[in-house]
Amino acid sequence: MTTESGPWPFGRIFAPDEAWLARQPAEAPIEPELPIIDTHHHLWHRRSHRYLLDEYLADARTGHNLVASVFEECHAMYRADGPEEMRPVGEVEFVAGIAAMSESGGYGPARVAAGIVGYADLALGDRVGPVLEAEIRAGGGRFRGIRYSAAWDEDPTIGNSHGVKGLGLYREPKVIEGARRLASLGLSLDAWVFHPQLGDVVALARAVPDLKIVLCHVGGPLGYGRYAGRLEEVRAVWQPAMAELAGCPNVFVKLGGEVMRLGAYPYGGDTTPPDSQQLADLWRPWMGTAIELFGADRCLFESNFPVDKMGTGWVVLWNAFKRIASGASPEEKAALFAGTARRVYSLEGV
Repeated sequence: MTTESGPWPFGRIFAPDEAWLARQPAEAPIEPELPIIDTHHHLWHRRSHRYLLDEYLADARTGHNLVASVFEECHAMYRADGPEEMRPVGEVEFVAGIAAMSESGGYGPARVAAGIVGYADLALGDRVGPVLEAEIRAGGGRFRGIRYSAAWDEDPTIGNSHGVKGLGLYREPKVIEGARRLASLGLSLDAWVFHPQLGDVVALARAVPDLKIVLCHVGGPLGYGRYAGRLEEVRAVWQPAMAELAGCPNVFVKLGGEVMRLGAYPYGGDTTPPDSQQLADLWRPWMGTAIELFGADRCLFESNFPVDKMGTGWVVLWNAFKRIASGASPEEKAALFAGTARRVYSLEGV
């Protein structure tokens, strides 16, 4: 499918169409008692879309057993002034406040943003240290690391990561120096690349073996733009690169984020939202393979809400994940849906 065939171009973020989502077939939650830690969601207040604690909980309180979540940076509430490199500290301050609201118990038992993944510019090299230390202080014990995105493709329809101007960002000496500083503070790196760039993650994982790297969105397989209709070719690049990455013991994989980038189905307009079996069938070749390569103790499910809410509701999303994991043992399911997240993001007590 090309980006022109759907009402919303893949690779771009829009406010979810609630009326369209209401047409999704109703489903009862599968295994509703299974504890879930959502390892990747955003909170923001943008000109066209508000998604804060109330909105997130309205989605999450629909039958699945969310016990905690990890906030993922999204350029929200940066400081308006001060040194440029210190402005992302404002996002950590903002989310720490929301986390404190959740932790009060007044919003229910789930610990929203129990872990915070912020942003800092690793290209500062060792000078990133003061930024990270300020974020640790701002996080009130919840700051766990940063996402430093390097996703870039020459096709202008893809939609590259903010500020990334070309390939090879994770191989730059200053970025590696900054990554070593990150590791020295006991913090993790959420890595975001597209599938042709997975070799860069391998290089960084080997260059900084004591850095915990969490690969976002199943390694970023692309299925639109110049990759439309070529998923077998994409897989032929993605799968061996993921197998090589699985050989790096410091790398973990988030399972999710496939709505916008894989481009497997249209969303919005006159289409009907897919049910969980349809989603599981579309995503199992990628997520199931990742589980086989990395094992349940190195994989973590993520909602990527509200971004993936463009294509599905919460109940159906987590039902799809549970269908994908249906062949796993009870111990493996416990790891995939909460245990690995608890260990990777140091969320003891949730």
